[in-house]
Amino acid sequence: MSAHHAPSAPADSTNVGIWIVGARGSVATTVAVGAAALAGKLASPTGCVTELPFFRDADLPHHTELVFGGHDMVGVPLTKRAAQLAEAGVFPAHLLPQVEDALRAAEEEIRPGAASGEDQDGDQWATVTRLAADLVSFRERNALEQVVVVNLASTEAPVEPRAAHRSLPELRAALESGADVLPPSALYAYAAFQAGCGYVNFTPSVGASLPALDEFAREAGLPYAGRDGKTGETLVKTALAPMFLHRALRVRAWSGTNLLGGGDGATLADPDAARSKTETKTRAVQDILGHPVEGLVHIDNVPEMTEWKTAWDHVLFEGFLGNRMTFQFTWQGCDSALAAPLVLDLVRLVAMARRRGEGGLLPALGFFFKEPMGSREHDLTRQFDTLVSWATADDAEDAEDAEGPDAPGGPDGPGAPAATPGGAA
Repeated sequence: MSAHHAPSAPADSTNVGIWIVGARGSVATTVAVGAAALAGKLASPTGCVTELPFFRDADLPHHTELVFGGHDMVGVPLTKRAAQLAEAGVFPAHLLPQVEDALRAAEEEIRPGAASGEDQDGDQWATVTRLAADLVSFRERNALEQVVVVNLASTEAPVEPRAAHRSLPELRAALESGADVLPPSALYAYAAFQAGCGYVNFTPSVGASLPALDEFAREAGLPYAGRDGKTGETLVKTALAPMFLHRALRVRAWSGTNLLGGGDGATLADPDAARSKTETKTRAVQDILGHPVEGLVHIDNVPEMTEWKTAWDHVLFEGFLGNRMTFQFTWQGCDSALAAPLVLDLVRLVAMARRRGEGGLLPALGFFFKEPMGSREHDLTRQFDTLVSWATADDAEDAEDAEGPDAPGGPDGPGAPAATPGGAA
């Protein structure tokens, strides 16, 4: 099947579709409520990176130009899910009547998803064809300039590399033969590229990280980014670890315990799914410091915590003359409220990249992720500097220069992380 490129949008169309996989989940609902509140000037853009002065001149779609749709397997309507989140304190209840129309409009654009390759279509080829058709229909029905697909679905267990993952021709041949070779997140990524859409993987799941899907994105000229949104404990780690490095203090051990409820807590109670998350959480500190660090990351499901999470970290480090000292911190936050503005940022930035003619992996967006694809840089400040340089570049060529030596095609390009889908070390 050849790449399906978007038909030309109306000359005056600047509307951008956000198609969310997991469209009725907590983060997705918060994204929809937040975008409607920002568009209606009902809330301030606190937490939205792209609203900082650094990005003032970037060609980003406005919040009023975002149109929502998505795939999901659950049937709880967005208005009901939003009421549940407001009751849990994720956002103020007084917003609900003011964003209700926007939520109902988004609800009308949600279609049945695909939990596996054979859930309703018979095989993965039929599934990906159906998912791509939903995306094309959404774009055409709403006369959109473009669509960005965002994976906010539950975390998958790591998967083993397969021969069909190595190249696009091999993957197409396997799918056309009726073989089940892709996890759901990669099926959605394939469908996104098939429909001519950009793609963001906000989860630790495989998504577009396979070499075959990277090839598809580059061949079709479609931008994508990932993976695993950096919203809490790892965000703090990537800000603190450089401090120890720059002060020549030797970190001997760094251990953390995470307590969380909600859908994420239930999903990560599965040891296989938790392994995807703990691997990405552990890697950042070691990559920044440049040496192995003793310690584990634990994730515990505490249902009574609902939408909230707590992280406790203990750092053992060595100073002058071998003196050993400790540093501890506690992070308590609401994951949906932390993640939602970043999803909006990522959609706006990927849409901007598409407007500039950029295709393939966008390493400059590594600032937003625990496992930044196409780069081994985890230092938060350096990541932010790269992001600003890239976003404010005049054109695609300057943007590629701003991405630095870890950009695709270099030693740490997409082939490196893609060779171990699911975050396997």
